Amino acid sequence: MDFQQYVIAGVPLLFVVLGSVEFVKSFGLKGNVVKVISVLIGLGFGIGYQLSVAMPVGFAGWFAVTVFGVALGLVASGIYDVVNKQK
Repeated sequence: MDFQQYVIAGVPLLFVVLGSVEFVKSFGLKGNVVKVISVLIGLGFGIGYQLSVAMPVGFAGWFAVTVFGVALGLVASGIYDVVNKQK
């Protein structure tokens, strides 16, 4: 999979993660708990997406899948922080 496919898939996934985090926040969760949940949701969706494309082989494949998921969650968490500071 090339970089362009990651970007094309990553943008909609980012919105799904942000929407999921907003849903979780509706239950009254705040602060660092929301950040952790954001990373976990991103990890879940990122791994799910990667598995839907191809089953990773070996340590390097699984490592790349995990990094993609964590990165997705961290970006969503960062966007959450920026938006939250603007309020």
